Amino acid sequence: MTDKKLSYKTSGVDIDTANDTKRQMAGILESANVRVLNKVGAFASLFDGAFPEYKHPVLVFKTEEPGSKQKLAFEHGSIETICQDLINHLVNDAIVMGAKPLSVQDCIVCGKLEKDVILKIVSSLSEACKDNACVLTGGETSEQPGVVAPGTYILTASITGVVEKDRIIDGSKIQDGDVVIALSSSGVHTNGLSLVRKIMEAAPEILAEEVGGMPFITAVLTPHRAYYNCLKDLFENDGLVGLAHITGGGIGENLNRILPEALSANVDLSQVRILPIFQTLKKFGNLEDADMMRTFNMGVGITAVVRKEFAEEAMAHIKSQGVEAYEVGVITEGSKTVKFTGELNWK
Repeated sequence: MTDKKLSYKTSGVDIDTANDTKRQMAGILESANVRVLNKVGAFASLFDGAFPEYKHPVLVFKTEEPGSKQKLAFEHGSIETICQDLINHLVNDAIVMGAKPLSVQDCIVCGKLEKDVILKIVSSLSEACKDNACVLTGGETSEQPGVVAPGTYILTASITGVVEKDRIIDGSKIQDGDVVIALSSSGVHTNGLSLVRKIMEAAPEILAEEVGGMPFITAVLTPHRAYYNCLKDLFENDGLVGLAHITGGGIGENLNRILPEALSANVDLSQVRILPIFQTLKKFGNLEDADMMRTFNMGVGITAVVRKEFAEEAMAHIKSQGVEAYEVGVITEGSKTVKFTGELNWK
């Protein structure tokens, strides 16, 4: 038995600081969105589920986290970018179903609640949601001393979206002869960062490199690109029949997820426009092409499958929204696989 007087505060949790933080968070999350029916402070968020503009609304759910990229981001004081990573990754996973993103709930786990850091995280998450036409409706902030080290923050979030049932984009309408279009990524996005960190450890001189006119670490921490704004106007067009978010597993293990059983995608690797960050990682990590293709997006953030006659129009629209788009393959008879031809062009 101890002679010391113990309390929740001496154990590492300051309820007064937490309450003050939550009061300021409520101001950040104040929303004019008419679907949000209550404010932060309630036990749960209320979101109006009436969709009169939809004949048969289908809700789309996804939970995501930004992986070990958040370790690098917090080490380098890049809170805003990791929050964009988290929200943009979430949004992309929802919109490849043809969905409109609606609301996001976040979860922040930390060893020591630092008010300024928490408020910056929540503010950055909220702004990233607004950029994607959705709203951060609340979530959870959990201070866990003795479980998580002070200064460590672990982020995760869940999204809800909605799509008209007969407008779901799930790949089921893909046909032989359809075209595969690549939408350019902004960099490594949120996959492969464990390998990036290992390269930094093994070859620390990589930190002195410039990549595309910026310091290496800035290039690595460039936020995951969101594609909702460049794709949403195509969702109603019958020419768009498939969307795949290229994350862990690369093109080969993500594009195949939307292919019908009797079809394959033939992707010409020589057409992939490799970003400078991947050239730098290959050089300093002495990486094999095959391993890179399974680990990284290689410059392709989304693959879209479209009818051949719609390809030019689709690419023109995406480019008009500031995202590079180009043909990389074609759909053929097969067995729900991605077949690669050609070789990556490192020049």
